[in-house]
Amino acid sequence: MAPKATFIVGCTGSGKGGLGRALAQLIGAEIISVDSMKIYRRMDIGTAKPAEAVRREIPHHLIDMAEPFEEFSVARFVEEADRAVADIDRRGKPILAVGGTPLYVKGLTEGLFEGPGADPDVRARLHERAARDGTGALHDQLKRVDPVSAERIHPNDLRRIVRALEVFELTGTSISHLQTQWDSASPRYDITIIGIRRDREDQNHRTNERVRRMVDRGLVAEVEGLLNEPRSLSETARKAVGYAEIIDYLAGHTTLADAVEMIKINTRRLAKAQRTWFKRFREIEWIDLEPDDTATDIADLILDRRGSLWKA
Repeated sequence: MAPKATFIVGCTGSGKGGLGRALAQLIGAEIISVDSMKIYRRMDIGTAKPAEAVRREIPHHLIDMAEPFEEFSVARFVEEADRAVADIDRRGKPILAVGGTPLYVKGLTEGLFEGPGADPDVRARLHERAARDGTGALHDQLKRVDPVSAERIHPNDLRRIVRALEVFELTGTSISHLQTQWDSASPRYDITIIGIRRDREDQNHRTNERVRRMVDRGLVAEVEGLLNEPRSLSETARKAVGYAEIIDYLAGHTTLADAVEMIKINTRRLAKAQRTWFKRFREIEWIDLEPDDTATDIADLILDRRGSLWKA
């Protein structure tokens, strides 16, 4: 029998981490982090990692897996997550997969999208154009040939823009269309997906408070320390929301106040992109949260509704 895994998903800052931990305490589960930034060591404040004391109390997997100078692929995530799932299942513990990186959720639940291999000539040409005309020019091109991908890829995410344009040039078909092959894929595990969502005003308020706490906790010093390490940050780590904006501030391109405001704006953009992605997950059971709902309240609600998921 395939291992059972319950996914807790939602937009960044929606409270899924706290919910996952509250539910894990109730059912004795271990948590697999499904977050593309929490995998990096020393990127703690800007990724809102759970504290080490919390991770000692509730085992977490797929956190602090790579150095900030490494590129960490979806394929590597799936390989490491599969290993963690097998280990947890072998020990008879319930599995909670908690996070908001849709590609990681897709990869773990349905497998990886098999696209064409990289073409160095195509990539070099696209990077040259980005250097000459700006990343925005490539994003505008993507809007024309693949508006679905352009909607979910941030205009500054050069790596993913280049990949989407590369796939279109090599195949004549948009990567978003090719990825629909996932929609009919068989689940890799016996999965249940629970999503949490908030209305826009509540989500924006939480975003503003989240960013304020990160700055108060020392986000600027954390980024400065990373930049001073012997090996430079990978492109993925450098472009992470919260890090890219502080890097601009430390380079003298903006004020701290403006950098903080841009973190809020880009976090809202990220949440919008996540909402768009999660619409493709038709099997999600959504729970709408009120501003005063606590993680314990929602964990109790889930246990009342779906407690049979974790019965032997």
